[in-house]
Amino acid sequence: MAQLQTRPIQLYYWPTPNGWKIAIMLEECGLPYEVIPVNIGRGDQFKPDFLAISPNNKMPAIVDPEGPDGKPISIFESGAILQYLGRKTGLFYPADERGRIEVDQWLFWQMSGLGPMAGQAHHFRIYAPEKIPYAIERYTNEVHRLYGVMNRRLADRPFLAGDYSIADIACVGWAKLWERQGQDIAEFPHFAAWLERVLARPAVKRGLALNAEDRTKIDIATDQQAQSVLFGQRARP
Repeated sequence: MAQLQTRPIQLYYWPTPNGWKIAIMLEECGLPYEVIPVNIGRGDQFKPDFLAISPNNKMPAIVDPEGPDGKPISIFESGAILQYLGRKTGLFYPADERGRIEVDQWLFWQMSGLGPMAGQAHHFRIYAPEKIPYAIERYTNEVHRLYGVMNRRLADRPFLAGDYSIADIACVGWAKLWERQGQDIAEFPHFAAWLERVLARPAVKRGLALNAEDRTKIDIATDQQAQSVLFGQRARP
């Protein structure tokens, strides 16, 4: 369990919705960790040392010096990290198969749906140098649909999988940016109540506050260097 961790987990991190997931989970589990900033607007994600841990050149990633066999293990992809930490600590991820499937469905829904669609809404609404009405409408509408899915799901339960879990942790960082995605939260009262519940958790507040000042260092909407790094990426050998 968390209290048995004697050496800190290394968290490769930048304060984004995907980075927040792992910061929140580490805080919720009470695991010791140290932050290694990955400035994605300046290309830190392409450095060889980081690519050895995260070959997809995306953060977050972790290195746990006390892996399953007592040896270090590195993990990339935020969903996989959440599952690993849930199994490691026995927290926020059920041990029984039915419970785990319930959580996994919503975790994968976020990874394949809410995150990518909200990210595209951010891109075309805020960052794209050319405002493309079709793209803006397409992704704004898809986020609207996904919030409708969450709203219906939360009509008769406090959290996505019943009890608070890694599914909620995965979604909250994206959901709290609903204004940037062109949504009216008043249309989704059950979603809004869920968001308020999750954001009120002390560990969530701490995770969202982690290195928050770094978000102000780069204005992606106006920083051409950051845009080139983030949006002009090419496959590398």
